[in-house]
Amino acid sequence: MTGAGPGTERNGGGTGPGPDPEPGTGAGKPAALPDADPAAPPGDRAARPPSAGPATEAAPAPGTAPAPGTAPAPGTTPAPGTTPAPAFGRGAPGERRLHPVTPLRRAWAPIAIAVGWVIHDLDQAQKWIDALTLTHALLGLLVIIPAAAAYGFLSWWFTHFSVTDTELRIRTGLLFRRTAHIRLDRLQAVDVTQPLLARVIGVAKLKLDVLGTDAKDELAFLSNQEARELRAELLARAAGIAPESARDVGEAPARQLARVHPRTLAVAILLLAGVWAGLAAAAGVTAVVWALSGSPWPALAAAIPSMGAFWAASAGRYITEYDWTVGESPDGLRLDHGLLDRAHETVPPGRVQTVRIVEPLLWRGRGWVRVELDVAGSKNTVLLPVADRDTAGMVIARVLPGVDVRAVAGAMRPVPRRARWCVPLWWRGYGFTAEGPVFAARHGLVSRTLSLVPHAKVQSVRLRQGPWTRARGLADVIVDTGANKSVTARLRDAAEARAVTRAQADRSRTGRREALPDRWMTGR
Repeated sequence: MTGAGPGTERNGGGTGPGPDPEPGTGAGKPAALPDADPAAPPGDRAARPPSAGPATEAAPAPGTAPAPGTAPAPGTTPAPGTTPAPAFGRGAPGERRLHPVTPLRRAWAPIAIAVGWVIHDLDQAQKWIDALTLTHALLGLLVIIPAAAAYGFLSWWFTHFSVTDTELRIRTGLLFRRTAHIRLDRLQAVDVTQPLLARVIGVAKLKLDVLGTDAKDELAFLSNQEARELRAELLARAAGIAPESARDVGEAPARQLARVHPRTLAVAILLLAGVWAGLAAAAGVTAVVWALSGSPWPALAAAIPSMGAFWAASAGRYITEYDWTVGESPDGLRLDHGLLDRAHETVPPGRVQTVRIVEPLLWRGRGWVRVELDVAGSKNTVLLPVADRDTAGMVIARVLPGVDVRAVAGAMRPVPRRARWCVPLWWRGYGFTAEGPVFAARHGLVSRTLSLVPHAKVQSVRLRQGPWTRARGLADVIVDTGANKSVTARLRDAAEARAVTRAQADRSRTGRREALPDRWMTGR
């Protein structure tokens, strides 16, 4: 985000819709807190059948009688005013464990440490390997394999999770206990992913995007059915559905909006100029290094990073975006994709901060575009890898209600001709409008990008002028969004830029007052 320097005007933005962070929560990774349960009178904990879901942790008001038909959990005699701690290695009432195959995933940690030590000190490792005998190797395996197995089992045995009315709790740790409290009202997305081996075994990961965190929390692994049921339960509780009904709601039905055919995706990737430019650069660097060194090994070492980048932009992208499907459901837009690792992601439309429509040069003849987005607290950045303009406009209208992409593009105002002295040739690619429901800015000639920011999502608006643009009577208007990103309308007339800056601050305040709450499953 571009900072404000001298000659900068700034108008307040405030915060967008959605809950405000509370002290100690929402900002950064969920804090590691002591696993303390609220005090409860004797007989407060009621026995619940497995189908009834996890018991809530909140204590009833003093004098409140237990619900009819409930009884204390068998074998428990809590002291007055206290809740007994769970037994060593056992979960508290209502807590669940991960799938039994999870230890196999975690058993790799000691082995990874050993490999890291070898890479860190190759000379010493080579000496050890030369002095290694078959007996020593067998003894080492007899130590490493049980240690890895024990680590994987114990890390799984001491990991529990539970769902309460307001949060997801994850307890981990054998020596150092940690309890993560993930507030349900801070959830941005709940995704189900399946790596290749997990698909074979029949398990899945549950990844959670939480507002204010840099990385996703995850539960790995759960059975396929349990992962989808838990996802539906979390979304239901986040939407305010009663806890006793949340597990019975089930996954919301989805209606398919768009699907990218694998052949279309392959052709689109081949038509990206950047892919071939990367391949040419890799070949050129390899040839130059080989010619200068006279040996293939330095050339191979130089080619590996370049070829890795080429793979990620071509085959890797195809594998990730294979069979991309967009569906509409009450809890948001469903994104299903992946050839080897299958991902099932959700985009809550009310929390989308910015939508970008990208048109590479070689796609324009076919009428194709790529749709990207920014969601606060989420790393989902692609909505449609490739689609025709009509399909893209239809999907964007679901994300940004009331936005007509063709109307926005037609309302674009070009920059003044004197802008050519600031950005020769490229100045023709800039455009701007804010008359409709979004702040829209366009840039680029070879690859055009149209950015759409709903007025309610604008956190602040700034005017920026450098010495050269000030001399030409030009200025940039920058809006900042809740996803820590910015969109810039470049090279506007200075008087127009000042008027837009003042008007945009008013539009943002009005948009936030009129915006619907960012709640999940509003249609359920």
